Amino acid sequence: TRPRTFAQKAVSREWPSFLFARMCALIRGMKDFESRSLAETAAAAREWLADVSSIYSASDEAVVAGLSGHLGAGKTAFTKAVAKELGVTETVTSPTFVLMKIYETTNPRWPRLIHIDAYRLERPEELAALQWESLVADKNNLILVEWPENVGLKEFGKGLDLKFEIRGGAYTVRF
Repeated sequence: TRPRTFAQKAVSREWPSFLFARMCALIRGMKDFESRSLAETAAAAREWLADVSSIYSASDEAVVAGLSGHLGAGKTAFTKAVAKELGVTETVTSPTFVLMKIYETTNPRWPRLIHIDAYRLERPEELAALQWESLVADKNNLILVEWPENVGLKEFGKGLDLKFEIRGGAYTVRF
C-alpha cells in the first residue's frame, strides 16, 4: 500500500488534532507559542511585536490585529504583555464593559495602543460608535481587537490574526 499523507493521517486521527494544527501552522509560516506563565506570555508578545514592527514599519494606516479564542484563553493577558512592551505605564484591564480603551505608549512607531473587546457587539456597524474609521486611518495606532469575528473582522495582514487556545493546562497563541 501507498504511504499515508500528512492530511490522511490527521483526518484518520492517527495524529492528535493539536499536532495537526501545529503542523498546518508551520506549513503556513505561522508561529505557535505555549505559555504556562506571565513571563512566557511576555516573551510571545515581545516576539510578535518585533515581527509586526518589522513587517508594518512603513504602514500609512493603523495596524489592526484580531485576537480570537474562548473566554479565558489568554487574549487580555497577551494584550497586557504587548502594552508593557510598548511602554504603557498605566494598568491595562479588559474593556469588556466600556468596549475600548486607549493607552499612550512610549513606543515611537505606535504612540497609541487601542484595545477593543467586541464580545458584547454583534454587527460591524457597531464599530462606528467607537469612531472606527478614524482609528484605522491613524498610522500611530496599534489596534488589538478581541472577538473580531463578532463584528465581521476576518481579513488580517500577515501575523495579525492571532488564535488563542487552552491545551493541557497551557495557553497557546498562534500567529
